[in-house]
Amino acid sequence: MTVKRFAGLETEFGILAPQDLTANATVLSARLINAHADLVARERHHVAATSWDYTDERPLQDARGFEMDRDQAHPSQLTDTPRELTAEEIALSTDAQPGKIFKEEASMLAAMYREDANDVGHVRMNMVLGNGARFYVDHAHPEYSSPETLWPADAVLWDQAGDVIARRAADHVRDVWGLGELLVYKNNTDGKGQSYGAHENYLMPRSVDFDKAAAALIPFFATRQVFCGSGRVGIGMRSGYPGFQISQRADFFETEIGLETTVRRPIVNTRDEPHSNWEKYRRLHVIIGDSNMGQVSTYLRVGATSLVLALIEAGRAPEIGLLDPVEALQTISHDPQARAVVRLKDGRRLTAIDIQRIYYDAAASLCADTGADTEPQTADVLQRWGATLDALARDPFEVASTVDWVAKYQLLSAYRDRNGLDWDDPRLAMMDLQWSDLRSDKGLFFKLAGRGRVERLFDDAAIERAVGNPPEDTRAYLRGRAVSAFPDHVVGANWDALSFSVPGRARVQRRSLMDPYWGSRATVEKLFEMQNDIAEFVDALPRGDRGA
Repeated sequence: MTVKRFAGLETEFGILAPQDLTANATVLSARLINAHADLVARERHHVAATSWDYTDERPLQDARGFEMDRDQAHPSQLTDTPRELTAEEIALSTDAQPGKIFKEEASMLAAMYREDANDVGHVRMNMVLGNGARFYVDHAHPEYSSPETLWPADAVLWDQAGDVIARRAADHVRDVWGLGELLVYKNNTDGKGQSYGAHENYLMPRSVDFDKAAAALIPFFATRQVFCGSGRVGIGMRSGYPGFQISQRADFFETEIGLETTVRRPIVNTRDEPHSNWEKYRRLHVIIGDSNMGQVSTYLRVGATSLVLALIEAGRAPEIGLLDPVEALQTISHDPQARAVVRLKDGRRLTAIDIQRIYYDAAASLCADTGADTEPQTADVLQRWGATLDALARDPFEVASTVDWVAKYQLLSAYRDRNGLDWDDPRLAMMDLQWSDLRSDKGLFFKLAGRGRVERLFDDAAIERAVGNPPEDTRAYLRGRAVSAFPDHVVGANWDALSFSVPGRARVQRRSLMDPYWGSRATVEKLFEMQNDIAEFVDALPRGDRGA
């Protein structure tokens, strides 16, 4: 009963080119990925040609015990096939007419990554990074999927590293390639009806009954936005009504439970794709959450969720039933005073803070009973969780330095009051967008942080180390180190496998890593002493499924 748990975060960034606002978003995303590849190649004189290995992907497997037919799935669910630029997208990229991608872009990509401008196979759409993460084009967005971590603080650190990676790639497009500004936003909606994700992944025992877990998680997920929402100007999917709300994503959820992620979005997602030993583990794929700029909001999001999962596994989760979870989710989001009440099945009417306190009290009790509250990070998460709920109950502005939506709301409210603006004033919508701008000299979040008004868990030096280095206590260490040490030989990778090309061997050497612990620095550091001999290194890796 601690916050120690395998976890990883996924961020789909918003992207646009201000000099061409109708530019194809998929091509812009590919531009960002290729810019990072070029940046790494220039710094290290080489970059691994590592493609993503889709062998173990099963995105249509449902935790409720069935697999959806491919012909019934929405195209966005088919994440087990590589994304390539289409002929139409390539045509757009070579068309210099107004509203199209610039011709210089295609010429530059052709010169650097392919000899034939009509051959899209060498345009990078997917990279495995030296820090163990994945950086790729997901639908029409660049996505950074962090490496596996074991502690909430590490999840925050490697998530922040992804922001730096995306920002530097955008700078490279402008400053080195000379292709103009590429703006990258860590937000979740374009304000015009489209939303993109901030997903979380947690490993849990397969022995835990999924239906019981889902029942316990729905009220928690519907209410945790009070301490980890990112805030948003506008009410409704298309921001059709004026106002400010707590969560960027709340208005885009339509059902309680389901397999989809981009249509009919559920509060609890049922994708059963553990990326580890199938018999032993289940991966909880959480799609209901906001992208946080602030470190503490992310820390609480991962830490509190880890504790609730521990409650579920111990059979001590609170039994709370929301009468209408989707309605409750949106009612809570639409009240930035955090005072809205929602109806429970037993007739009670509680606020989100009240419900979160029930979960907090249960977690604190279990930690005290098991002695887990003496573990430093668990104790810190508990203290921050409880203190944040207490402060929100008194006055939300008390947590402006740690809770994203409160910081944004305070800033925008002050500007609105000074200028006598209504919430539908376009200047406020622009400030909302500027909040998540990853440019450190332009983003409003960074301006607040620069004035010391945002609490940080990690300084720039720590984040910089995470940009280039993997966590040391999970298999991400082996993945990241192998990509860096053997850039000419790692030809494929995913979360649970590595594939190598070894001179003199006709077949690719694939090594399965189903045990998420094996591959940590403690288990493989000595193997990297063999890095001058790729054959010896590969032969030292286990051939079977570790942890099977």
